Amino acid sequence: MTDPIRPAATILLLRDQPGFEVLMVERHHQIDFAAGALVFPGGKTHAGDHDPAWADHATGWDSVGEDGAPLRIAAIREAYEEAGVLLARDAAGRIYAGEAAIDVRAAVADDRLAFLDVVRDLGLRLDLAALTIFARWITPPLTAKRFDTWFYVAHAPLAQLAVCDGREAVDAEWIAPREALDLAASGQRKVIFPTRMNLQLLAESADAAAAIETARGRPLVTVEPWVDGPSLRIQPDAGYGVVAEPLSAL
Repeated sequence: MTDPIRPAATILLLRDQPGFEVLMVERHHQIDFAAGALVFPGGKTHAGDHDPAWADHATGWDSVGEDGAPLRIAAIREAYEEAGVLLARDAAGRIYAGEAAIDVRAAVADDRLAFLDVVRDLGLRLDLAALTIFARWITPPLTAKRFDTWFYVAHAPLAQLAVCDGREAVDAEWIAPREALDLAASGQRKVIFPTRMNLQLLAESADAAAAIETARGRPLVTVEPWVDGPSLRIQPDAGYGVVAEPLSAL
């Protein structure tokens, strides 16, 4: 029986201090997907991301299109769980600047505590409008697990510290997109194919504002890689140029 394609979301959190950087986390070496890889915070959606009560605890509903609010909620939740960064605003509309307790994050990740309850107890509302669609990738059939992943890009709240959860992620670091690509090319870091392609796209921008503005103006083409002989290819009109990734490199 073929496994279903699971909806997922990931987020590229950007800052310009001290330079143009994106937040990435190193996946735990003992997990079953992308073990040890340098990735953007993210993961599959959970049932709680679909709770209708979010209508009273999130803003920016008019910014949600075909991607849907649950995917944006999932992206924000994953950034909170894995890196302790929460894209939310208080009752006065100010960007949240507090710290995320590691035990609370762990409880959310283990489904012992609803993310909705955390946000509600803090008197916050998730900022759905802070997210801009960057890309959409569907995992090819040759992989054991398949995901329909929406990539989002957003300015990082600079008053918050990014700290890995020590569970799914063992390290959180700010890194220039080009530096991450160089580390992958030299074999110093493991970066999986979709992450590398989106780092290349991100590296075309000079700063966070340019990256987000470019994403807003770029037509969204869902990337569905296919096998062509010894290579994996993607659509040339997806914005990544002509790509032929050797299957041996996957």
